[in-house]
Amino acid sequence: MPADIVLTEDTLRYISLFETVTKTSAIDCMDTEDKLVFIVEKGKANIAVGKKGEHVIKLKELTGKNIQVVEYSEDQEQFVMNVFHIYGPQKVVIEQRGNITHATVTVDPKLKGRAIGKAGKNLRLARDIVNRHHDIQSLSVE
Repeated sequence: MPADIVLTEDTLRYISLFETVTKTSAIDCMDTEDKLVFIVEKGKANIAVGKKGEHVIKLKELTGKNIQVVEYSEDQEQFVMNVFHIYGPQKVVIEQRGNITHATVTVDPKLKGRAIGKAGKNLRLARDIVNRHHDIQSLSVE
């Protein structure tokens, strides 16, 4: 079962700001120390990002945080691909490992280090995003 989505006052404010700037609605927002991740409805990511990234740039200026926009998908594999979109994902394999569901994402080899992040920070964030929307508890990058 996916994790419960709990929005704080801060994340609700970020969603409101996101919707004002992008003119699209956000399904979810994850707030980390240096990054905001917004989940948008299927087909809305390009609108949310804006021409030449103008909306993302404006949101970064307003919040002081990096912005990532992820398009939602009912399909687990597609959603994981969408979360890793900026790292050139090539394929996703989802399998049962005992009583947990695990996804392995194959990304562009030149971007693998960035996909994992310093001390695994980006990978942990990706896992948390995926787990909030799909029943996948663990994630690895190859």
